[in-house]
Amino acid sequence: MEDELEDKILYQTFFKSHMKLLSKFAVGVSPLNSSVGYVWKVMRVYLLKPEVLVAGLLIFVFVLYLQASEVWSRGFIGKISSGLGLTRGATRSGKLALLTSAAEKHSWDDKRSTSAVYAVQGRRPRMEDRFVLDENINGTGISMFAIFDGHGGEFAADFAKAVLVKNLNLKLTQSSNIATGKTTPPAAVETPVKTAKACEDEDEDDDKDHEVNERHKVNAASSLTQRRQSFRKSKTEDVVDKVISSGGNSGSNSGNTNANHKLETDLLSKYMGNASPQRQLTKENLINGTTGQQNANPKPKTYEAKCYVQNGSINYGKIITDEVLAADYDLVEMAKKVSNFAGTTALIAVMHHTKLIVANVGDSRGVMCDFKGNAIPLSFDHKPQQVREQKRIADAGGFISFKGVWRVAGILATSRALGDYPLKEKNLVIAEPDILSFDLVDHRPAFLILASDGLWDTFTNEEAVAYIRERLDEPHFGAKSITLQSYNRGSVDNITVLVIVFKNGRYEVGSSNAN
Repeated sequence: MEDELEDKILYQTFFKSHMKLLSKFAVGVSPLNSSVGYVWKVMRVYLLKPEVLVAGLLIFVFVLYLQASEVWSRGFIGKISSGLGLTRGATRSGKLALLTSAAEKHSWDDKRSTSAVYAVQGRRPRMEDRFVLDENINGTGISMFAIFDGHGGEFAADFAKAVLVKNLNLKLTQSSNIATGKTTPPAAVETPVKTAKACEDEDEDDDKDHEVNERHKVNAASSLTQRRQSFRKSKTEDVVDKVISSGGNSGSNSGNTNANHKLETDLLSKYMGNASPQRQLTKENLINGTTGQQNANPKPKTYEAKCYVQNGSINYGKIITDEVLAADYDLVEMAKKVSNFAGTTALIAVMHHTKLIVANVGDSRGVMCDFKGNAIPLSFDHKPQQVREQKRIADAGGFISFKGVWRVAGILATSRALGDYPLKEKNLVIAEPDILSFDLVDHRPAFLILASDGLWDTFTNEEAVAYIRERLDEPHFGAKSITLQSYNRGSVDNITVLVIVFKNGRYEVGSSNAN
């Protein structure tokens, strides 16, 4: 009985009330426009409320944002586009075409018989990458490929391409002529070629100079202990002094933090050109030799080509190292005169017959694709957070800090570079390259990739090798395609990609080009 009573109450309350509501909608509406009138009344009651309109507008704007940013890759907007004949693939292709067109407006390229390079300015305000493509240096059969990724301006990258590359070409040509018994052209000779004994004497002189420099460093260390406010004071000494003055270990952490902050402030002041009178005085002391540091970084020695040749074999790694350090010294000295703080990475590959020598300074990177399709690293990035680099920086009195990425003294995101002279004064950043040598016969590579970090921000080594491997038949051996693809993936840096292809199982790029 109770169930029946409840059913009657529900029937009278809901069903009859709904029927009355529907009947009211139907009153006064002719059969022809009854449907339209009903729909209008429903919209007026439910859809035209202010809160509904505002919510709908917000949802519409949000959907447009998702579609524009390509976050919502599969949704009803895509289905609507498909229904209108605008397939998602076609829409995406159109957007990529627009991106590609924008990137190609500021692009550079070059192509030789077995190598090609493609570079775009990308989303940076100016192009700071430079590249070198020389498959046969002065007919010697030696090939050189290089990428210089500048930062803080084009000055350092331009200097490296103009000066360093010229010096390398000269030294490689002279060494090759000596190794093959050819006569060095008079126009290419700077000074008379010395004998092997003279080279040994120079090495002994270098050892003596090194000992003298070490004594200067010891004297400088004792002098720095007495100059607490000097820019040359190391972080370790600063911490020790603060611990002693505080009478215990309780002040070590704050001293370390203060020392790091002071060093970063000093370096940033130099970058901004706001040196204080005290700092200017310190610089004068350095010039006059009153701090004992005037010989802390002497000019690196370079040797005659004869010194790099032994039993007909050329020490390419030593040539590159010496010339890179000499060019960096000259770059820093010139940068001081013009107050230019730019720097550049350097990735240099030299090939002769089946030998491949790769020198790296910074975070540009080289990768080899072997005959199995594996990605073999040709270089390793110099990042401040690496154990070896972090220890070297700390030993030099510096520190690293995380500001988006790990940075030397909170400033530079690479621990090795040419230029960057404020960071060179304490050797926080150095230009000494890492040298790796390869026998191409052992790896039987299909191609090599040299690229600035703009590519590696969006591609792994394995992805880059797989991408290029499928596009070797393109005009730029895939260099153009992968560069634009990196841009489309969102790389915000300059992007330069250089591809070297080995055809028909031959690994002698220079000599094959010469034939």
